[in-house]
Amino acid sequence: MPSDKPLLPWMKFLLRFAAWFNLGAGLHMLILYHETYKVIGMPKPESHFPIQLVGLLVALFGLGYYLVAKHPVRNRQLLLLGFLSKALGSCLGLAHIALGKLPPRFFLVFFFADIIYLPPFWLIYRRLENWARQQEPSTREDN
Repeated sequence: MPSDKPLLPWMKFLLRFAAWFNLGAGLHMLILYHETYKVIGMPKPESHFPIQLVGLLVALFGLGYYLVAKHPVRNRQLLLLGFLSKALGSCLGLAHIALGKLPPRFFLVFFFADIIYLPPFWLIYRRLENWARQQEPSTREDN
């Protein structure tokens, strides 16, 4: 029996948690980029623009997750973008670890920042798509 609400309580909690996590992580990369390099154990490059740009994008995804929690059906495509970003970013990061360009400890960063969200984000997205489909009036004409 389908629920009368598009999100279960755990789904709304997870989206809000992801929103705050991404906003915090993104602002940290944007404003405290010196500390970000220390935390990840990388030498500071001459230009801080790349890490700040990533921080801006991470924070914007946080806003997207908040919007999905607030208006799930209307903003469900933002969740798909977040899912794809986390999936593709994780693949890229894991490839750099496998190639020896990043130390193995970075796996934990990718796991807790991205990989761990993939199954629940997919479940939430599929639920929202199914819920939206059930709410649409029939557009087919019966012959």
